[in-house]
Amino acid sequence: MTRAEDIKKHIEKEKQDGKYHKQIRIEENATGYSYEKLFQEYLTEIVSEVWVEDPYIRHVHQLYNFLRFCEMLVKGPCKVKTIHLLTSYDEGSGRNQQTSGLEEIKQSLRNYGVTLNVSFSSSIHDREIRFNNGWMIKIGRGLDYFKKPEGRFSIGYCDFDLRPCHETTVDVFHTKHTKKM
Repeated sequence: MTRAEDIKKHIEKEKQDGKYHKQIRIEENATGYSYEKLFQEYLTEIVSEVWVEDPYIRHVHQLYNFLRFCEMLVKGPCKVKTIHLLTSYDEGSGRNQQTSGLEEIKQSLRNYGVTLNVSFSSSIHDREIRFNNGWMIKIGRGLDYFKKPEGRFSIGYCDFDLRPCHETTVDVFHTKHTKKM
């Protein structure tokens, strides 16, 4: 038991020093990787601002993914007041749906005292989520790592812990030890 406690203390010190890097490999068809499971340990009470950079918040299912992520933030334990989203425009016929969906999410968040700032970039490629407590999470597929459910009434449709995932890698860093160029 002492060894386990020592390891836990060492990991906590690494986190505090900002030297901690955690990599999670999500296998194809794996389950148990909801947003809550991935992000909860980094959402401390001091988190009040979140930056999401994801070029693929365009289609309906991607808008729902972003909405579910926002719902997780609203539920706490953090006290999020501002969410910044940087994404790209849908280049096809879905642009009106994209902008109206994001506007609806913005209005809904406002009812919870949260401001959503949306910006668009035609050159964005990388996906990154940052919290103002210094944690930065990079997911290879962004928020869109869940597979399409088998049907509207199948297990995993509502509960993302039960939804199969696409294969991807999640990297967690603390910005104290990342270089700005």
